[in-house]
Amino acid sequence: MPSTVRLHRVLTASPEKVYRAFVEADAVAKWLPPNGFTCTVQQFEPTIKGTFRMSFRNFTTSQAESFGGEFLELSPGERIRYTDKFDDPNLPGAMEVTVTLKKVSVGTELEIVQSGIPDAVPPEACYLGWQESLRNLARLVEPEITA
Repeated sequence: MPSTVRLHRVLTASPEKVYRAFVEADAVAKWLPPNGFTCTVQQFEPTIKGTFRMSFRNFTTSQAESFGGEFLELSPGERIRYTDKFDDPNLPGAMEVTVTLKKVSVGTELEIVQSGIPDAVPPEACYLGWQESLRNLARLVEPEITA
């Protein structure tokens, strides 16, 4: 039965800046791949019903996993919802990811819910991957570089 993971993090950046990290292709390529992976973005249309395609490549083995999806909801600075589907037939079904951003006194409260994770993917592997990605996200959005 498909799994669901829920993640929570507080970032010292504005909701608008965090939102941009989810809807700009070059930003996504920088923070989304977990440690040990690179990301190539083939297509990225952050509009309602817009689609994306990308692949993560394991830097050690050079093996790549491609996936894509569709943007279902885009509320700047507040919410992003999209589907995600692996190209690998051994990882069937479409996942859905909901990202909720809330302004808080120190920056942004970020909640992520990923549902429909294929049975072949252990939930703890998803948590680990997301935790690494969210650390990368913090490294991208938290510095306030003005020069």
